[in-house]
Amino acid sequence: MANIKSAQKRIRVTAKRQKRNTHVKSLTKTAIKKVVAAAGKGADAQALLVQAVAAIDKAASKGVYHKNTAARKKSRLTKMVNKM
Repeated sequence: MANIKSAQKRIRVTAKRQKRNTHVKSLTKTAIKKVVAAAGKGADAQALLVQAVAAIDKAASKGVYHKNTAARKKSRLTKMVNKM
């Protein structure tokens, strides 16, 4: 355990951010998986794509994903849905 006050705070802040980032990433990954599954079955993938893009944008705005990573994920999902 850290003895310095600032190091103790860094540990607390890091744990809090890690918990938030894990939660946001999990929600985003779930939304992406739903789109992939719907695209494979030919279901209503367009509506799920809108939700997934919103989740990716929210994650990028919170700093969980880099903006280019978010753009790449959105691009690949959109291409996949448009291809079907």
